[in-house]
This record gives sequence, C-alpha cells and structure tokens, in this order.
Amino acid sequence: MSGARPLEPWRWLGIPMLQAIVATLALGVPFRMFTLQLPEPVFPMVLAFAWAVIRPSILAPFAILILGLFLDVFWGGPLGLWALCLLIAYGVALAGRSMMAGQGRLIFFVWYSLVTATALVAGYLFVMLDARSSPGVVAMAWQFLATIVLYPFAQRLIDLFEDADVRFR
Repeated sequence: MSGARPLEPWRWLGIPMLQAIVATLALGVPFRMFTLQLPEPVFPMVLAFAWAVIRPSILAPFAILILGLFLDVFWGGPLGLWALCLLIAYGVALAGRSMMAGQGRLIFFVWYSLVTATALVAGYLFVMLDARSSPGVVAMAWQFLATIVLYPFAQRLIDLFEDADVRFR
C-alpha cells in the first residue's frame, strides 16, 4: 500500500487509544430513550485485534492492559477483568496472524468475530467464577453484536499501518 504511514508509537498506539477512551466515555453516558439504553461496545477490542495484525510489538500489550484497566474502572467491574479479556483477544489474534496474512476482508471479519467471541466468553467465565452466578447471556450477546459492528474501524487501522514496518513485509 503506497499510503502507509510511518510506524511511530504515538501514531499507531497513542492516538487510537485516546479515540477508544473517548468513544467509550461517549457511549457510557447513562442515556435512555423509550427504556432503551445506548449499546456498550468494547472499543478497545478493535485495537487488540488490529495491533496484533499490524505487527508484533512489546508496547501493544501494555497499551491493551491500560485500556482494560480503564474499562474495569469505568464500568465498575472487577479490576483486571477487561485487561485479561483484551490480552486474551490480542494473543488469539497474534497466534492467527500468519493465517490471516494475505486474506480478504471477509476472512478478517470472521477472525475479528472469533477473537471478540473468545474474549467475551472468557469474560463471561471469569465473571461467573468471581460472582458465583451466571451473568446475563442476552446482555453479552448484545455487547458482542455491538462490538463486531466496529470491525470497519479495525480494518481502517490495519489498512493505515499494515505496510509501515518493512521488517514484517
């Protein structure tokens, strides 16, 4: 891709992190219309997937850890829950990176959906173990759907930085 941007950490890690935090804050507003609430997609899931696809990095897992801890504090969950779920998502995407290489957007979407499902199921199991009761499956399904709808943002981030590091071409 000729329009690839240089792989500077503030550009491919810092700016998307801030965007995910702002988007989480914007949709985290307790606004209800006709008894319906805004969806709660996991915006950092986009980054966990895209960063693993773009290139292996030492900084990305630390950024994901920070985003996960932010989600835990913001949503009031057990500290470390979202950090662990997002790191699992990053690990699954990183493990499948070689299988995704050269594939089309549909395959990337399927992988993104599988990574998201893996992270949310892990979160479901961790909450179940912590609370000793089952969380709402319907709420998790809605959160899954709201998160996979964010796939175009992951694809855009991948398109911007995929060819930026010549060591991984």
